[in-house]
Amino acid sequence: MPDYDSTEDYEHLPEGPSKSELKRRMTALQALGETLTGLSDKQLRQIPIDDQRLVDAIQEVRNISSNSARRRHLQFIGKLMRDIDAEPIAEALAALDRERHQAAAQFQGLEQVRDRLLAAGLPGIEDIIDRWPNADRQHLRQLLLQDQRERQREKAPAAARKLFRYLRELEESAAEPDGGSAPED
Repeated sequence: MPDYDSTEDYEHLPEGPSKSELKRRMTALQALGETLTGLSDKQLRQIPIDDQRLVDAIQEVRNISSNSARRRHLQFIGKLMRDIDAEPIAEALAALDRERHQAAAQFQGLEQVRDRLLAAGLPGIEDIIDRWPNADRQHLRQLLLQDQRERQREKAPAAARKLFRYLRELEESAAEPDGGSAPED
């Protein structure tokens, strides 16, 4: 009877990843490729892809309407991705995702500031001036009064949208390297 504890019987087996592990890797590369197909051209240019065939395949999939053809093309993209180092691509996609989340959080934060200002009315202008000292007090006052008139007349909230845009401009000017201030003479 053979000794099953002996390692000699297993020495002829190849070392390396199992067939299941290889399939998981291929599926992950295909999913990464599918994520790339959802990017805009501008975003795609930010991703470090050296293989022009891969870039062309990613752009080509956007023109495919048939589900089965699209699936086959995504498999082709996954196959092309096997020949490149996918780690820099995954890192660049993660960075884009972080930027998107940061922009969404900033957007929501500005919406909350706007909503608090609209709820507080004219006294709330002081909070805005504290946050953005270069804010135009008179412009804020006009927008708040316009919003109150729109609410009384049950009109669309055009002033609230204008107020949001103005707050976004203030935030962007404060984020500029020179602080958004005018040059001194």
